[in-house]
Amino acid sequence: MRQASLRDVGQLVSMMRGFYAEAGYALNLRRAAVSFTALLTDERFGYVFLIQAGDQDVGYLVLTLAYSMEYGGLSATIEDLYVQRPFRGAGLATAALNEARTFCARCGVRGMRVETGSGNEAAQAVYRRIGFARTDRELLTLSLADPTHEV
Repeated sequence: MRQASLRDVGQLVSMMRGFYAEAGYALNLRRAAVSFTALLTDERFGYVFLIQAGDQDVGYLVLTLAYSMEYGGLSATIEDLYVQRPFRGAGLATAALNEARTFCARCGVRGMRVETGSGNEAAQAVYRRIGFARTDRELLTLSLADPTHEV
């Protein structure tokens, strides 16, 4: 895994389009590019990593940051984790999550969260493999703007 830079925005948007297409969403390409650019230019928001198989970029992981009262410090959210279909099943997502966990621990992050679809057992299994667990909390959302995906 390598940390992404501004020169990777086009490739990241292309991968994000594939990721969202698998879920049946069209992607607002301009908004996706603006979002990646914001993350890549201000580390206070988080980090973007490219997942690699050898020298080839085959996926990405987006990690955002927030201050958590529950943990008394920084918390991180895995916003996106995507590995292109031909490279799945090789342990790349698990390896990327383990690297993200190590990265977060080095940066003083005190807790990590992830959101998955309630029926996405494959994704949930990947997250559970490295220690993510279901909690008694329920995620509620109030949209104040249109999402990056288009229904």
